[in-house]
Amino acid sequence: MPHFDITVAGELNLDVILYGLPQELPLERELLADNMMATLGASSAIVAHNFAALGGRVGFISKIGDDPLGQIAVQRLAAGGVDVQKVVRAPGRTTGLSVILQRGGQRTILTYAGTMCEMSFEDLDLDYLTSGRHFHCCSIFLQKELRPRLPELFRHMKQAGLSTSLDTNDDPEDRFEGIPEILKHVDVFLPNEREARMIAGTDDLEEALHRLARLVPVVAIKLGARGSVARRGHERAQAPGVKVDAIDAVGAGDSFDAGFLYQHLRGADLPTCLEYGNLAGALSTTHPGGTEAFRDRGRIKEFFREKGQVAVGD
Repeated sequence: MPHFDITVAGELNLDVILYGLPQELPLERELLADNMMATLGASSAIVAHNFAALGGRVGFISKIGDDPLGQIAVQRLAAGGVDVQKVVRAPGRTTGLSVILQRGGQRTILTYAGTMCEMSFEDLDLDYLTSGRHFHCCSIFLQKELRPRLPELFRHMKQAGLSTSLDTNDDPEDRFEGIPEILKHVDVFLPNEREARMIAGTDDLEEALHRLARLVPVVAIKLGARGSVARRGHERAQAPGVKVDAIDAVGAGDSFDAGFLYQHLRGADLPTCLEYGNLAGALSTTHPGGTEAFRDRGRIKEFFREKGQVAVGD
């Protein structure tokens, strides 16, 4: 029996979120926020944390510096039930950090990559990663050292008998190159609407869904407040968004990934996977950051019951 339900290789850092800033940010001025939150960040870490909070067994590999920021991030992830024994600590290096400027319904994300761009193929314990049923990777454009060997990594996971999933997240260079080579070894692809259109090379959402579904067995596209849409072969499913009083959307897409994959690995049908993903994404928006809403298992179950679903896992 596999030791983990899912293993994740990716970045790990903290997010500092500032709220209530003015719309315009003039230079040479001291601008005041009216609230802030320092919380566990990084798409890979958010997926791992929230999948564990839903009841799954998660193994995680990342690279951090030997600084307090990295230590706090590891402690937060471990407190969420994720196995962190294989996180690599790099002497003399600095853990990455994201500062998120939240203004109304929009945000600006400023990231210092630090060690998140330094993890290499050689830092990975492949036996550990293949001790799960499923392998997930995301934020690949921040992982500059690992990215050239991602096709090899995904191929290795498939040959070891694992299913796989990918969420590219945004490309700071806005090029989205090299994705088809990785998708040859991916079972579930989880882009947002913009990423799907960029990678598929079309502005039409349905055409993007059609093109991507020819490359991977399952494609699920996140549509923000409008919900999500997916295809598995010729089967198409769509689920509306869940109405909540949102605080911010930080980590909502990563939370969707956690919810979708949790049900997918339980053998659920496509509509159920989408609905569960939407619920997880919506829950994330009710608290600051991507993991704060998932730190209370009782609150998770209560939220899912209120919205018409029962959270699986105790």
